[in-house]
Amino acid sequence: MESGENDEPLETRLVRVRGQVQGIGYREACVRRASALGVTGWVRNRMDGSVEAMLQGSPEQLATLCAWLSEGMPAALVDAFEVTEVQPPFARFDTFERLATQ
Repeated sequence: MESGENDEPLETRLVRVRGQVQGIGYREACVRRASALGVTGWVRNRMDGSVEAMLQGSPEQLATLCAWLSEGMPAALVDAFEVTEVQPPFARFDTFERLATQ
């Protein structure tokens, strides 16, 4: 973890995406998109068929990634999209990774 070299605010959000989002490469696409945007955190499948992601970055980075997640990739059919802002203090993530199903 690096100390904040820029003064841009860091936010953390927990996102739940419901619909046809498992078995189509949605998590891998999320990892690629988040990494390209500089967002850190994780993404995982849930046993109920949804996808859950913990996102950390600037408000602009998170808005861009959340917009992508809510629309989904072309093969995804997003039925519901929920975002919960995680209040500090929160753990700092160094990368964005795919976790095992929870």
